[in-house]
Amino acid sequence: MPEIKVVNMAGAEVGTMMLADSVFAAEINSAVLHMAVKNYLGNQRQGTQSTLTRTEVSGGGRKPWRQKGTGRARQGSTRSPQWTHGGIALGPKPRSYRTKLNKKVRRVAIASALSSKVADNSMIVVDSITATEYKTKVMVAMLAAIGAGRKSLVVLPEKDEKVFRSLSNIEGVKVAVAGAINVYDILNCNTLVMAQGAVEKIQEVYA
Repeated sequence: MPEIKVVNMAGAEVGTMMLADSVFAAEINSAVLHMAVKNYLGNQRQGTQSTLTRTEVSGGGRKPWRQKGTGRARQGSTRSPQWTHGGIALGPKPRSYRTKLNKKVRRVAIASALSSKVADNSMIVVDSITATEYKTKVMVAMLAAIGAGRKSLVVLPEKDEKVFRSLSNIEGVKVAVAGAINVYDILNCNTLVMAQGAVEKIQEVYA
């Protein structure tokens, strides 16, 4: 079982913690990670893009010129795709990009993402992340003290409104609760900052 040091909000080491092999030292499955990221990004898409076909463009009701005798190609409408201001042939229409991901695949992906952060020494465990008031500078000071990068994901065991709002004001920092983490956010951050309680909750669910 891998061991990781636990620090406080001032950056001082206060102990160590054993991590579950099945969650934080699992084999990194790049194919499953790709599937999970693709699934997440696809589900974020609205799919509202739309182009007008020749039947939806206004005008073009009159035949531009007679069928024969002009020496030009025959044309039935000025709203055909080959005309300027004509309709779009085979253009995008509203659709859903949502896909489903198997529960077992999702679990493997989460374990792979967390294991990759531990392997890269990009995960920091804090004994407790709290705030007595809405103060962004307190959270900025904490991130600086523990050595977190500018692009960080902070994971809490449960939602704390003061911590959430204080962290949300910091550019490049994202905050989430242990029960709502996703593979994309884990991989997309430079530093994964986790409260000790969040690590315990994740190990309960995924170990």
